[in-house]
Amino acid sequence: MPVASVLAAQAHGADTAALLMLALTVGTLVLAVLAWSLWQVRRGRWTHVDASTRSERRGLNGFLLLAFAVAALGTWLLAQPRLALAFALAAAIISIALLLARWLKLSLHVAFAAFAALVAGGFAAVIGLGAFAAAVAWSRLELGRHDRADVVAGAAVGVFAGIVFRTFQH
Repeated sequence: MPVASVLAAQAHGADTAALLMLALTVGTLVLAVLAWSLWQVRRGRWTHVDASTRSERRGLNGFLLLAFAVAALGTWLLAQPRLALAFALAAAIISIALLLARWLKLSLHVAFAAFAALVAGGFAAVIGLGAFAAAVAWSRLELGRHDRADVVAGAAVGVFAGIVFRTFQH
């Protein structure tokens, strides 16, 4: 997502100040999620930063939902509508994962990789990140982290979010 967000911003002619805000916002989110995950492992609440068990995923997804919602609100208040839309859609992806958790373990890795592929902007970026998303899907299956239904659902949710972003970004 960080690469896709920069590519999308550049494709839409973002100036240096907007790119700096983007880097700061995305960097802060990445560091916050990493710190949260490491803290959970160090406290003994999680076995791994990947949040593999159902209760770990629920905790991580709740944290991610809050983080993306705050980022969406903050960037909207700072008059960055495209970025606010992307963060709101990221929060929607997390919400869908939480809603479906009873029936499947939606692959957020695949969802965000598919979303990133469509957010990126130009044709070459979409193709390149689309290939990356396919590799992510394969890796989630190969590593045994998800089954096919989880990966397909993740891809569908990510593609849908990407289509919504591309439709309403103007």
